[in-house]
Order: sequence, then C-alpha cells, then structure tokens
Amino acid sequence: MRRFVEVVFILMLALCRTEAARARRDEQYTTKYDNINIDEILASDRLVNNYIKCLLDQGRCTPEGAELKLHITDALQNDCAKCSAKQKEGSEKVIKFLYNNKHEEWKKLQERYDPDDTYFKKYESKLKEITT
Repeated sequence: MRRFVEVVFILMLALCRTEAARARRDEQYTTKYDNINIDEILASDRLVNNYIKCLLDQGRCTPEGAELKLHITDALQNDCAKCSAKQKEGSEKVIKFLYNNKHEEWKKLQERYDPDDTYFKKYESKLKEITT
C-alpha cells in the first residue's frame, strides 16, 4: 500500500513544469520513492483505491500518505520546483492511468485539491498532452 502513496505523490508532481534542477538540492522532495514499480501498483485496484481514500480523507493513511497530503498543494502552487526528473516522468504515467481508467476518482481528487480549477486551467494543456 505504501507504494501507491509514492505513485500518487509522483502523480501530483507531474502537473508541474519547472525544471527540478532549478531548486536547491535541500529543497527537493525526497527521491527515495523514485525507483518503485509503478505498473505493479497501478495493477492493484485495492492499492489504488486505498490511497485515493487516504487523499480524500475517507480512509486511513500510512505515514507516506500523510506526507503526500502535505506536499500536493506545494507542488501544484510552485510548478513542481522541488521534483526530480524521475518523479515527473512517473507521474505522467499515473495521471494518464487515473484520468483514463479511474476518471471518477480523478475528478474527486481534483475537487479536493483544486476546487476552483486554478491548477486545472494552469496545467490543462499538459493534461491533454499526456492523456491522449
């Protein structure tokens, strides 16, 4: 279950466009999750659903889930300036999966973390690019 939190973390960071290299090393998000098997996680509805519930405050969170919830807003607000290149790469895969296969859950996450569509409008072209 912890792996999915890492994937969702990467997912939310994919919306960012600023190069991670511009941020100082000590200001980057942790890279300890960069080598996870995203396909394995996305293949498990149970893992996907448990972590979506965590992010929506509808279920228990692992420590990683709680950390993820702390970073989502920052990543969206700051164009993912603290992301690694690998996080951006993996997040595109997760976004595509959720948007195309779990669209209702994607909408719920969007309602939770972007109720005014501020970030959706900001990253709309990027979303269309990776989900088609």
